Amino acid sequence: MDARPSAPVPPPGCPAHGSGSRVPLYGPEFAADPHAYYSYLRSYGPAAPVELAPGVEATLVTDYTAALQLLQDSASFRKDSRRWRAFNEGHVTPDSPVVPLLAYRPNCMFSDGAEHLRLRQAVTDSMARIDQRRLSRTTEQVSNYLIAQFGYRGSADLLGSYARQLPLFVFNELFGCPADIGDRVLFGISGMFDGVNAEKAAEVLFGAVGELVALKRTRPAEDVTSWLMQHHAKLTDEEMVHQLALLLAAGTEPLGNLIGNTLHRLLTHDAYAHTGGLIDDAIDETLWENPPMSNLAPHYPAVDMDFAGQRLQAGDLVLVSFAAANSSPALAAARQASSRAHLAWSAGPHACPSKDPARQISVTAIENLLNQLPDIQLAVPEESLTWRPGPFNRGLSALPTRFTPVEPARRPAQHARPEPPVRAEQAAQANRTPERGGRWSQFLNWLTK
Repeated sequence: MDARPSAPVPPPGCPAHGSGSRVPLYGPEFAADPHAYYSYLRSYGPAAPVELAPGVEATLVTDYTAALQLLQDSASFRKDSRRWRAFNEGHVTPDSPVVPLLAYRPNCMFSDGAEHLRLRQAVTDSMARIDQRRLSRTTEQVSNYLIAQFGYRGSADLLGSYARQLPLFVFNELFGCPADIGDRVLFGISGMFDGVNAEKAAEVLFGAVGELVALKRTRPAEDVTSWLMQHHAKLTDEEMVHQLALLLAAGTEPLGNLIGNTLHRLLTHDAYAHTGGLIDDAIDETLWENPPMSNLAPHYPAVDMDFAGQRLQAGDLVLVSFAAANSSPALAAARQASSRAHLAWSAGPHACPSKDPARQISVTAIENLLNQLPDIQLAVPEESLTWRPGPFNRGLSALPTRFTPVEPARRPAQHARPEPPVRAEQAAQANRTPERGGRWSQFLNWLTK
């Protein structure tokens, strides 16, 4: 669709200058200043034509009201990505970098109607059984362990060494992963999101989760895996594997970004120089202005229709820009009336089922870090920080910090070496399988010392 004649000039580096061009949501230019792109996209109206990767076209909803309408209208818009017309017709190939996140899997994210209700209820009921005290205790233990790996050095990349690792460890414990299975879960999820031999990483993850399901069939315990298995929805082993893989992958990556983005806000805004009780406020402002999942919620029109100023055909890919919707100019009054009316957790029948545990983990992780490292500060100028490219996530590449070295709350096991940042492990991960005695095993050993 042609841009309107009065549309503002696209942001620097954006190739959407010609008639009929779609606005790209990838590359370093978009990552550096996505809100400039969202401002330009609003010139199209409540929704705009975009490109998620070379050759992958979509419609992006940027208006808060239109986004809410789409997310709540499960009759007109469906989640089952087997409806994706461009993929079915071969215009998008299976090796496209966005396909792993959009391709169909038999889980509650990609289901509709009665099947969605059955799977979603099983997930929601199982997550609701998590004890808040246990969650806080587990998060604090993991936080202490990770800080013990770098606190004595006086410097750390809080993304690789803390924010991105902490959710993986916490979810491993909540889901009841024993040492060997937990090592492979961490390996698989890290590899999938880091793009390091993603196909092999996914194979490792699903294999490990399959073993976890088989284990809990014979040895159930007080964990989310066992509760999901015992639910009256009576999930099959295949359904169990796909729900667990979804919860692990879709839960840990956004949560790591939320922790990292909130720490970035705390370290770069003078208003948080003395954090006190402002961590909740910092999280809310981050969810409004810098949500960890910026553009997602894929939907497909059930029939040809006009929506948000765009003509859509059945099976077209439509995404919601949580970041653009949250920053809609007309939303200023709503932000004053309710600090948590943002769409960062999505909305409607597919809203995030674990937003309360995610918030509790974030608060505990950030509080414990700041309590142990009270003088932590950026080790580089803020303008030198870079953001990871891509259309979906919003997360820093690294968050270098410095602080006064501290004695760890508990010493790690003598044989456990301090872990390098996740990204420093990528080259080694690319050509190996996870070894026994990996990161999760080291944490379990550390707990017993």
